[in-house]
Amino acid sequence: MGEQLEVLLVDDHEIVRQGLRALLEAEGDIVVVAEADSGTSAVSLASAHRPDVVVMDVRMPGGSGVEACRAIRDERPEAQVIMLTSFSDDEALFNSIMAGAAGFVLKQIRGRDLVDAIRTVAAGKSLLDPDVTKRVLERLRKPKLDERDPKLARLSPQEERILDMIGEGLTNREIAERIHLSDKTVKNYVSTILQKLDVARRAEAASYVARVRAQERPKPE
Repeated sequence: MGEQLEVLLVDDHEIVRQGLRALLEAEGDIVVVAEADSGTSAVSLASAHRPDVVVMDVRMPGGSGVEACRAIRDERPEAQVIMLTSFSDDEALFNSIMAGAAGFVLKQIRGRDLVDAIRTVAAGKSLLDPDVTKRVLERLRKPKLDERDPKLARLSPQEERILDMIGEGLTNREIAERIHLSDKTVKNYVSTILQKLDVARRAEAASYVARVRAQERPKPE
C-alpha cells in the first residue's frame, strides 16, 4: 500500500457511488481509483487498477458481489474486500466471508465508521467480531449435522432460519418482521420449505425441526 489508500467502489446505483466517493475523497489520503456498476466490471477494474480496498455491494445485476469478491481475491489475495448490503442476511454474510471478504457492513453505517472500516482492512485486520465468527463457524459445522439429516441439507441457510422460526411458533407476519422481508416473500419461503421437507402443513414442519434439534443437542454426561 502506498502513501494514498486506493479504493474501488462497486454498486449498481450511481448515486450511492457518488456519495461514497465524496465521503472517502474528503479524507485527503484516500483516492477512488475506479467505480463499477456490476460484479463483472468490478473484477475487470480490480485487475486493471489493483486497488488496496474494494467496497462492494452484495447484490447486483451482472454477477453478484460475492462471486466478484472470490474472483478478485483469487487473482490478488492482498486485495481487501468489504461487502456492503442494505439488510442483515446470514447467508450473504457466510458466503461473503467464505469468498474471502475482510468485512461485511450494512449501508446504514455512519460515514466515519465506514472510513475507519476501510482503514482497518487496509492495515490487514479483519472487521469480523466474535459473534460473526461464531455464526460462521456454526454454519461451517452444518454439513456434519446435515449428513445425519438429509432433508435439512436441502434447505438454504435462510430457509433453515425460517424453519427454526416456524418451530418457535411464529406466524408468517412475525417472521417477516423479524428478518425484514415481506409477508409474501416469507409465504413463498414457507411453501418451498414444506416441499423440501416432504410435509404438507406448518405443524408437521415445526414438529420435524423440533425432533432434529433435539437430536443435535449434546447429551448430558
